[in-house]
Amino acid sequence: MDKKIYLTLENGKVFEGYSFGAEREVIGELVFTTGMTGYIETLTDPSYYGQIVAQTFPLIGNYGMILADRESTKCWVTAYVVREKCDAPSNFRCETTIEKYLKDQNVPAMYGIDTRELTRIVREAGVMNAALTFKPLKDLSALKSYRVKDAVKSVTASEVKTVGEPGGLKVVLYDFGAKENIVRELVRRGCQVTIVPSWYTAEQTLALDPDGIMLANGPGDPAENTEVIENIRKLIGKKPIFGICLGHQLFALAMGGQTKKMKYGHRGANQPVRNIHTGKMFISSQNHGYEVVSDSVKDVGTVTFVNGNDGTCEGVDYPSVNAFTVQFHPEACGGPHDANFLFDEFIARMRKEK
Repeated sequence: MDKKIYLTLENGKVFEGYSFGAEREVIGELVFTTGMTGYIETLTDPSYYGQIVAQTFPLIGNYGMILADRESTKCWVTAYVVREKCDAPSNFRCETTIEKYLKDQNVPAMYGIDTRELTRIVREAGVMNAALTFKPLKDLSALKSYRVKDAVKSVTASEVKTVGEPGGLKVVLYDFGAKENIVRELVRRGCQVTIVPSWYTAEQTLALDPDGIMLANGPGDPAENTEVIENIRKLIGKKPIFGICLGHQLFALAMGGQTKKMKYGHRGANQPVRNIHTGKMFISSQNHGYEVVSDSVKDVGTVTFVNGNDGTCEGVDYPSVNAFTVQFHPEACGGPHDANFLFDEFIARMRKEK
């Protein structure tokens, strides 16, 4: 039997389970994700930086770890919580078990707890901090003072990198914690993608003479990134811009809008999104804890998508500056491909501008 480990919530609730990752004690922001598949992508999504991630689906690891399916080269979650781990994965592409992967990545994890009860607590009380320790935590002061800070600075690229064939549309992708599948979708459409760090200036970007600019996903509080927001402001109207997730939020802030923290956010591959102009509903992949306040952008843009469950802002079009942004993930890996057409919309805007 694995070593006992305890998950202590900020409200004092303690869950007893078993350790199966790295033997470390950590503090993080506790969130849940509802994806039935895609745990490889979840573990390697930089947007989970600073967070303890609980899976609502009960069995995790049944197809093992497939390195080609990663969204980045490392595991970004602070810790991982599941109901049941699979020790004997069955998949012809499997390269290792989830347990070995987490140990190799020095990420602690626990199994054997009622993740349904844990999810209900977060859903009702909201996102809260938690600690994973080998003895029940008595002093909650460190828990209550924990904050996810400098998230984008911690996950962004360290250097400029270009991928794709020369001769295609040139896209500058701001890496705030970008998922690899965003790059794949652009390259698949014939683009040459130059990935730049979050601190890359507007002047440096425009000197590359791109046909379009993408603002990627990423972790943390969007309002914390004041320098990035000011930099985006200088790019507005210069080239077609497409923002995803954190990029959606940062662009709204650059346009004078507002963001706010959600009660427990949207995380999973089954979030309904409605196009408010056509009424058509899409199923989307999402991972965010902040939202754009719809009323704050109504004077500068048009809200295009809203969440089918809670009505929160899921997309904005800014026709006067040739930009559009969405809160969900059109690259959806893992997840449905309903919104994949948005990459084609970006391609069409770049070609028209060119």
